[in-house]
Amino acid sequence: MNILIGTILIWGAAFWAVRHLHRTAPEARPELYRRAGQTFLFMLPRLAVGLIGAGFLAALLPGAFVQRWLSAQSGLSGILLATGFGVLTPGGPFVAFAIGASALKAGAGAGALVAYVTSWSLVSMVRTLSYEVPLMGRRFTLLRVMISLPAPILLGLIASLAQ
Repeated sequence: MNILIGTILIWGAAFWAVRHLHRTAPEARPELYRRAGQTFLFMLPRLAVGLIGAGFLAALLPGAFVQRWLSAQSGLSGILLATGFGVLTPGGPFVAFAIGASALKAGAGAGALVAYVTSWSLVSMVRTLSYEVPLMGRRFTLLRVMISLPAPILLGLIASLAQ
């Protein structure tokens, strides 16, 4: 149900933005549609490869491993392991959330999943090494990572208590 509500809100905001643009700046319409088409064509193959790859990766996720190491009973060790997996997960949200959803279906606990998604969001090594270090420098990146790293663990522990 939440996905449906979110989808409706996003589509509503998009329709409102297009309608507003048509009324306030009709001369900008050709540029808007050109850019939207370029973005669509740029993202389409990446989206397809990401979804197919995530599906294969999720199917290969061993259920026994998830139930033993990432279940609600795994405690702090499961949260730490999930945090490490989140840091090392390459790719965008299609990959990370597909893995998270598969882990949930395989029996992962809320604490481990919150830690996984949070660590992937805040401290993804692929993104950090590819973009942040070259653009922001080593000192800033190290400071940000050191400040961010406790968050997945803390949030995972809170989620475990709330479960």
